[in-house]
Amino acid sequence: MIDKLNDADRSSAIAKLEKWQDEGERNAISKSLKFKNFNEAFAFMTRVAMEAEKINHHPEWSNVYNTVNITLTSHDVGGISERDLMMARYIDSVTRH
Repeated sequence: MIDKLNDADRSSAIAKLEKWQDEGERNAISKSLKFKNFNEAFAFMTRVAMEAEKINHHPEWSNVYNTVNITLTSHDVGGISERDLMMARYIDSVTRH
């Protein structure tokens, strides 16, 4: 079972991520990513979807042309968990240039 992070652990963990925003009201983190075109954005989403399925985490996201907006939270624990951090780190690893 995964537990919700406490406030101190949450703040520390978010600070170590690459430009993720703390969505305090929702107890979530979010990030907006821009790609060269729709194909690159969709390829990114497909890659993330494969990893998400492996770790049983399903991000909230939207895609408009070359922009993907992502929100991560663990609904089963009512906030941010280690699962969200794993997903965020994976996303950061595949978007580094």
